[in-house]
Amino acid sequence: MQPLGVNPASVESHRGYVDKFQFNFPLLSDPERTIAGAYNALREDGQRIQRTVYVIGRDGTVRFAQRGAPPVDDIVRAA
Repeated sequence: MQPLGVNPASVESHRGYVDKFQFNFPLLSDPERTIAGAYNALREDGQRIQRTVYVIGRDGTVRFAQRGAPPVDDIVRAA
């Protein structure tokens, strides 16, 4: 499983965040909110991001999708 974080912040902002919190996974910059829109992770205003978790299989199928912060065990089971 390869976790990724996606949000509209800049690449520079992500670098600082990764350094500060010592994440061991990449953060992707989505300033136009293209990825967020494609994965239904935008709030009603179309600008703010709603935390959403997806597990996507190697074959490209969505194995798990949930808004919010689901239990880690649920995510791992879906992987």
